[in-house]
Amino acid sequence: MSISLIVLAAGKGTRMKSDLPKVLHRIAHAPMLWHAMRSGAALSPERCVVVAGHGADQVEASAKDFDPQAQIVLQTEQLGTGHAVAQARPALDGFEGDAIVLYGDTPFISEETLQAMRDARAHHDVVILGFEAADPARYGRLVTQGDDLLRIVEFKDASEDERAITLCNSGVVAADAKTLFELIDAVGNDNASGEYYLTDIVGIARDKGLSATVVRCDEAETLGVNSRVDLAAAEAAFQARERHALLENGVTMPAPETVHLAWDTVIGRDTEIEQNVVFGPGVTVESGAQIRAFSHLEGAHVSRDAVVGPYARLRPGAELAEGVKIGNFVEIKKAVLDEGVKVNHLSYIGDAVVGARTNIGAGAVTCNYDGVFKHQTTIGKEAFIGSDTMLVAPVTLGDGAMTASGSTITKDVPAGAMALARADQIVKPGFATKLFKMLKARKAKQQGK
Repeated sequence: MSISLIVLAAGKGTRMKSDLPKVLHRIAHAPMLWHAMRSGAALSPERCVVVAGHGADQVEASAKDFDPQAQIVLQTEQLGTGHAVAQARPALDGFEGDAIVLYGDTPFISEETLQAMRDARAHHDVVILGFEAADPARYGRLVTQGDDLLRIVEFKDASEDERAITLCNSGVVAADAKTLFELIDAVGNDNASGEYYLTDIVGIARDKGLSATVVRCDEAETLGVNSRVDLAAAEAAFQARERHALLENGVTMPAPETVHLAWDTVIGRDTEIEQNVVFGPGVTVESGAQIRAFSHLEGAHVSRDAVVGPYARLRPGAELAEGVKIGNFVEIKKAVLDEGVKVNHLSYIGDAVVGARTNIGAGAVTCNYDGVFKHQTTIGKEAFIGSDTMLVAPVTLGDGAMTASGSTITKDVPAGAMALARADQIVKPGFATKLFKMLKARKAKQQGK
């Protein structure tokens, strides 16, 4: 059975107190909307329709960054969830299959839960995702009889007996797309809020002789984000879940609570992540690598048995081959370091290719930017770059080349050659003693002594 997604993302999110649309606030470096779309994408949907409203242009741009094939429709008036889903009808014209309704501010619905809803559709016309709430508060209640869902009652419209129910509505719905829109057409707004509730489709379905059921999930999956407080709680929940998953999959983290992961971080087994490491988007660390304390990685690939840090920074485009060693206070940006390269301390390597087993000394810099353009530095294999070498790009050093410490290299260095480019040292006997005596006398005079 084909699947389409309808992702509701039209809300302004007044409680966020922000000019940014609510669904674009980030969890683990990615908009909440992306988390919701990624959950649905696991079902390989035929179509994905995002219902936008407030900040529609921004929401559309973000949705298409995640899925260029996503279709964006507008809800120009905020008349409830039923009305929002109805706006997706034109985008699903001619579609034959099921539709699943998700929410851009409910980012943690799992692939397993959505698959369970899909499976339940084989036996029921309408499937609702529910959860047992520790504190039901103002959630809508699911009124059931055995496996059958009889109706959904919004808290403000519920009786005292209905409010005592702890099985609550997440808002996530699965149904045949054609049936879903037919049910929504029958939804009215005769309720306390004067809105068109998507939840009313259950009662309408049963009146039409259709069946409805509930698939249950853990309450944590249904966490919705409506404020900055909720956003912080969602971030903490994501981090805790992902750290636990890494530990379960063979990653060592002596202080996991201090490691911050991105939504797409990939780390192989037998890797060690020390304390206070931050992963930005787009990082893959292969098995057996070591990321030492206080390092920051973003848009980088770290191969097997490499060592990064402590206090290292890998920026986008950093590619470390097997056994590379990046030490303290080293920054790598848009550079490919081949097997066994060592950059042990206090260096910047950007817009560069460095050959296997080359050693970069302390304080070396690839001077890649002329104020307008970036330029490439190419270093061959088994070269030795002396401490405090400035490599003024574009420049190429051959295999086995060497630079003397303190050199400023502006010309290519052939394979096996040594380049020494620094001013001759001048020594003036006794001058330091005379200079200090003069400076101290000037200071004493200024202080009136």
